[in-house]
Amino acid sequence: MNLRSASLTLLLFFTLSFSKAQKHNPIPVIFDTDIAGDYDDVGAMALLHAFADKGEAKILATISCNAFETTAPTISVINTYFGRPDIPIGIVKKDKPNKDCAQRWAQAIIAGYPHKIKSNSQAVEAVSLYRKILASQADGSVTIISVGFFTNLADLLRSGADKYSKLTGVQLVKQKVKNLVSMATGIGADGKTFSEYNVNVDAASAQEVFKNWPTPITLSGFEIGEKILTGIKLTHNYSIQNSPIKDAFQIALDRDKNTIGRNSWDETAVLTAIRGPKPYFTYRKLNMEIKDDGTDVVIPGERFLYLQFAMEPGAVAKDIEQLMMHQPLKKAKR
Repeated sequence: MNLRSASLTLLLFFTLSFSKAQKHNPIPVIFDTDIAGDYDDVGAMALLHAFADKGEAKILATISCNAFETTAPTISVINTYFGRPDIPIGIVKKDKPNKDCAQRWAQAIIAGYPHKIKSNSQAVEAVSLYRKILASQADGSVTIISVGFFTNLADLLRSGADKYSKLTGVQLVKQKVKNLVSMATGIGADGKTFSEYNVNVDAASAQEVFKNWPTPITLSGFEIGEKILTGIKLTHNYSIQNSPIKDAFQIALDRDKNTIGRNSWDETAVLTAIRGPKPYFTYRKLNMEIKDDGTDVVIPGERFLYLQFAMEPGAVAKDIEQLMMHQPLKKAKR
């Protein structure tokens, strides 16, 4: 081999190695959830930990936008189950939003599985944790996944300089966040408007984020997750034992008398945030305005990427549920 050939071979080796490293570089994620009122959040957290185990995601923090008493302990149960008990947990330190777990799956897994955070009082205040984590990350690197209310994100935007950063909240987000992927909004039969739960609960905060968030935003609307049903294969997988993910779905599905599966709203946000829309989705560019009552209205513009199906919902569900059934690389002892 002559010198020129050797140089080309060496260059090719380093190019391929660099491309491979880039491809497998885990995405730094902050996960913001209202976990309690629904259990698709549980499925979403299972996906996120599966991606972390596969080297596709790095979970920087898990934060609750819901003040209900089970939320921080539930997050702690799931983080512990997947062998990551030390992931920082934050929570909104306000009286509201406060949405309960009427099906009591959260209470059941808190009682049945180990966890470090025993009450919300032990979790860090949400905005403080956001600012601490973001300040320590590389510029333009962090993906925020929001599958609940916009309370924490609006409070982050309104925040001022503190011990973690001299930047305002807007400046800090602009500098550190790559994009925001959110399960929120919807487009109804009229092609223009919808009233969606995650927006409605704290419409004022949704308005703040939709007006002032300084990075790209991808939205997985109500009608996307509504058509993707998961949970039945998980609960019927008898090789999975002693799993809070399986238990949560089993309890909730049984109490709903649901034999077809739960709508996978939150899972779609995690899937898209980590692996991108393709091959499951495409998107359209649009703009949205949030009214005072929480109704979203499509208006002229191209600010948001709004998911649309590229595959049949059943095919997407199959891949999501396979990820939901991922087992921890190292399980915590009960």
